[in-house]
Amino acid sequence: MSEYEATGRTVDEAVEKAITELGIRKDNAKVEVMDEPSQGILGILGNKSAKVLVKPIFEPKEFLEKYLKEMLVNMSIEGSITVEMDEEKLEAMIMGEDVGVLIGRRGKTLSDMQYIVNIVMRRQFKNLNKMTVIDVENYRARREKTLMQLARNVARKVSQDRYEQALEPMTPQERRIIHIALQDHPGIKTYSTGQEPYRKVIIAPN
Repeated sequence: MSEYEATGRTVDEAVEKAITELGIRKDNAKVEVMDEPSQGILGILGNKSAKVLVKPIFEPKEFLEKYLKEMLVNMSIEGSITVEMDEEKLEAMIMGEDVGVLIGRRGKTLSDMQYIVNIVMRRQFKNLNKMTVIDVENYRARREKTLMQLARNVARKVSQDRYEQALEPMTPQERRIIHIALQDHPGIKTYSTGQEPYRKVIIAPN
């Protein structure tokens, strides 16, 4: 829904109805007052409601790009941002010479940043049912390739030695990569143990 027309006893009441339906915050609303409220004869007959047309100033894709650009400026980091959106997710890619600091050790900084951005996006767009994914210099694809190779190597050793092995603590997304990589591996099972942020995957003989 890109716009919403609402009525109310006052302009403010009509605006509140519209932004609630659109699922946006008031500071992201462009308001056009179509009709001002007025009282009829004796304050009863001919009363006229306020009518407004409300549109978002920024759609989710535009807002995300703007938010990340401001974040980089505040951190004195130069980088370019591209945002793509499909039916499942909003995905932002940050590229540049100095953006590696946004990844952190084993992607910890990147994961924290993505968590914060998802909170911000859901506050701005209450009806947004897509996850926001942040990536830096294609780190996630490179990390996924590394984790899949690690999973296969450890699974091979577990199959030979018949002893389970624990991997290093990982984020939920990284643990999921390990589980998926080995879900069809013969003679191997995987499960997670421990509390966040130290939760880890165990690769064990089945």
